[in-house]
Amino acid sequence: MSSAPSSLLAVVPARGGSKRVPKKNIRLLRGLPLVQYTIAAALESGVFADVVVSTDSDEIAEVARAGGAQVPFLRTADLADDLTPVSAVTVDALKRLDPAGERYRAVAQLMPNCPLRTSDDVHRSLEHFDGSGADAQISVCRYGWFNPWWAMSLGPADVLEPLFAERLADRSQDQPELYCPSGAIWWAKAAPLRAAGTFHLSGRSGWVMPWEHALDIDTEDDWRMVEAVAARISSP
Repeated sequence: MSSAPSSLLAVVPARGGSKRVPKKNIRLLRGLPLVQYTIAAALESGVFADVVVSTDSDEIAEVARAGGAQVPFLRTADLADDLTPVSAVTVDALKRLDPAGERYRAVAQLMPNCPLRTSDDVHRSLEHFDGSGADAQISVCRYGWFNPWWAMSLGPADVLEPLFAERLADRSQDQPELYCPSGAIWWAKAAPLRAAGTFHLSGRSGWVMPWEHALDIDTEDDWRMVEAVAARISSP
């Protein structure tokens, strides 16, 4: 591993216990294990000193190494449950790899359930992060087909309750744009991340990416959407 004080670390959190999409991180998407899409984008960007997969699964570790990533440790069970914030996994990896806090200047957290982000996305997000001066940056995409200002909850007896009642009468073109966080590319300076244990630092910036590249897979419906978009992107 690099020891340059200005180097960048990529952490790909990939636990083995996915329930809604079993074995999601190694399931084949158009012939390639899901986690390898993220590894490939990180490696092809050429910006990282180290691309590390944090997993609790020997099976995922084997697939990750085959894709070119480093898997220097298996994370403990307490960091692989349904309740652990993913930021805690990335901070754990950072502290394991750089106990003295001297190796990396910044860390990118790249979620494997966002397989369509590209190496160019990594480059452009880093340029935005470095130019912003913020301690952290989260990838987002603009809300599209449905208008979030008109969101409603469905209560007992199917009674609808608007979340933003004051916006219901506004024309859509008069409503400010809203952005949805995506797990595709989150950046943070190493020292503030270590201290706070989260990417949600004060003054965090947002980097807007194309919705196609920002897609997250959490359900089977999401998987089918990503398959369709991936086929469209790869078509001549």
